[in-house]
Amino acid sequence: MEERIVSGETQHEEEWQELSLRPQRLSQYIGQKTVKDNLKVFIEAAKMREECLDHVLLYGPPGLGKTTLASIIANEMGVNLRTTSGPAIERPGDLAAILTSLEPGDVLFIDEIHRLNRSVEEVLYPAMEDFCLDIVIGKGPSARSVRLDLPPFTLVGATTRAGMLSAPLRDRFGVMSRLEFYTHPELSEIVTRTADVMDVIIDMRASGEIARRSRGTPRIANRLLRRVRDFAQVRADGEVTKEITDEALELLQVDQEGLDHIDHKLLKGMIEKFKGGPVGLDTIAATIGEEAHTIEDVYEPYLLQIGFLQRTPRGRMVTHRVYDHFDLEVPGT
Repeated sequence: MEERIVSGETQHEEEWQELSLRPQRLSQYIGQKTVKDNLKVFIEAAKMREECLDHVLLYGPPGLGKTTLASIIANEMGVNLRTTSGPAIERPGDLAAILTSLEPGDVLFIDEIHRLNRSVEEVLYPAMEDFCLDIVIGKGPSARSVRLDLPPFTLVGATTRAGMLSAPLRDRFGVMSRLEFYTHPELSEIVTRTADVMDVIIDMRASGEIARRSRGTPRIANRLLRRVRDFAQVRADGEVTKEITDEALELLQVDQEGLDHIDHKLLKGMIEKFKGGPVGLDTIAATIGEEAHTIEDVYEPYLLQIGFLQRTPRGRMVTHRVYDHFDLEVPGT
């Protein structure tokens, strides 16, 4: 699968760039008002009691700010942040080494927590509930269990697939927050803030246009801004205007709805070859040369969200909005 400019996943070269753009405090965090207001209360209450914050689960589509919120929680609590990911913790011993190195009150952030091994999860249960670690020493008849006390800590888990978490793990989180897609005004504010951090001059119409094509995702908005900035520096005087933004995004093949050439290939393929559907997922995959699970997990969610695609018992169908978008006549009218 090729790397898409409108993908919410982190791309390799962006990791160090995102660090400089992330807000450090809740007051600097734009959007997610409900999540932010609730966390502010929970953090203040924990600080007043001089206790650790309850374990927090952040879930939602990629690129909405789960990692940023974990960092902010640590900053607001005034403690250290330890970061790892589910696939990186392969054995229970790996998790034990991380847990025993924590200081009292520290925040442990586990990204993609739904990808933890079951054996690792079993070690995590007593650590989350009782702040202790059960370790088996030796093998066979001489094996014995040793319980180690851990310092109180806060686990912040992030996942794009909350449904894949086991019920025992999910139930041990005291705070569960879903991150929603951002509105256009919120994204426009984020683009303006990012431009200020990057020392880029941008007008309001340009920031609004980038926000409109960002699929409700701050990571995509920041990525588009970086690409548009490149065009502004090479083809203009460095200022990001509405005109240079339109030209750049047209060359990047990102249209007014945030669709790229792969979305166009998928939708136009269904219209031209199957009269808009219904058509089976495997048939679509064979037609456009993609894996069926890639279409289902990566390409379809946004098209379903904006009402361009429907899932029916007979297969996938495009909606009338697609014909309007491509300025085509609806069949049978």
